[in-house]
Amino acid sequence: MIRPDLTLPIPESITAAHFIGIGGSGMSGLARMFLDAGIRVSGSDRADSEALRTLEALGATVHVGHDAAHLGDADTVVHTGAIWPENPEYVTAKERRLHVIHRSQALFWLIRGRRLVSVAGAHGKTTSTGMIVTGLRALGADPHFVNGGVIAGLDASSASGRDDLFVIEADESDGTFELYDTSVSLITNVDPDHLDHYGTEDAFHDAFVRFADASREAVVISADDPGARRVRADLRHPNVLTFGVSEGADLRVGDIVTDGPVSATLSHRGETVRLRLAVPGAHNAINAAGAVGVLLTLGFVLPDAARAVESFAGTVRRFELHGIERGVHVYDDYAHHPTEVRAALEGRARSSGTAGSSRSSSRTHIRAPSTCTASSPRSSRSWPTTPSCSTSTARARIPCPG
Repeated sequence: MIRPDLTLPIPESITAAHFIGIGGSGMSGLARMFLDAGIRVSGSDRADSEALRTLEALGATVHVGHDAAHLGDADTVVHTGAIWPENPEYVTAKERRLHVIHRSQALFWLIRGRRLVSVAGAHGKTTSTGMIVTGLRALGADPHFVNGGVIAGLDASSASGRDDLFVIEADESDGTFELYDTSVSLITNVDPDHLDHYGTEDAFHDAFVRFADASREAVVISADDPGARRVRADLRHPNVLTFGVSEGADLRVGDIVTDGPVSATLSHRGETVRLRLAVPGAHNAINAAGAVGVLLTLGFVLPDAARAVESFAGTVRRFELHGIERGVHVYDDYAHHPTEVRAALEGRARSSGTAGSSRSSSRTHIRAPSTCTASSPRSSRSWPTTPSCSTSTARARIPCPG
């Protein structure tokens, strides 16, 4: 794997960009936005996919498999940390002294001076980003956005907009969330994660403090999460809005009802509204509060902001029902941190009325990322080519997500 080198210069202008691993959800979205910007786009991936065919139909030159010849006349090469240093396109781009940049730097290039909302946190980022984008569009705005998952109702993980506003899911896993010139930051939680990159919990904490304090306009941060509270205590930022169920939260969540799609009250500066979501789980009431908090800092009023976020219908691979077979409900969920898995399971139990019960009339199987082994591990994507997986959430062996 390749760690991003954020000290490398980002080109001022790009004429032709080549994406290594263009079929990934994040890379395909970036490639599409580069096409929208009038830039010639090419790319490769280890396997064919619907994403490749869609990009080809939009005008990109795509290749299945990796070969140095695929670079063509590109002046800039975009990669993720998931490729290996021996990738022939990466090696040749370095030899030719092309601009070789990490996907986060390509996103930085796209943002260029726009008013930026960055969503960070160990979990809840994709859902919260989707809520903000959905809410803004319901309020008549047309933001650019890049999310970590496809937003239901928009059928896209990223898109170019007409407004100056740009909303992104900012990746803290490798420290790249500090690269962006953020106007409004949302921190969902600071549950220790990615210590393979940071080394210590203190370093993880310090990165969030720097990220938040660098926000030009406002910081919206959880009042409930212990890690987020420690970050809040160390902030010097003059404009901080806290949210959650905790007493003293600036945007207070109360009276959460989880029997079916979740509902709750939101209170801010003496005003209270009822929020009714289309997605289950008490954690989503908290996520929605964070999204509403961002909308408040952008100048919207509480009733309008809450009503707009209510239109959020979920994201792909976030507790997504794939079918029911002989009474077994099969869900696909990207949860991979213990806190995320617990929230997904509790949300399912409460929405079906089985919370606290040891017996149920239905069973649930959640397909989540698992420990994998493979005979050919060095592929251009995060998942091996011929995986064998198992998961603690079920006894059956299941395939790894692609």
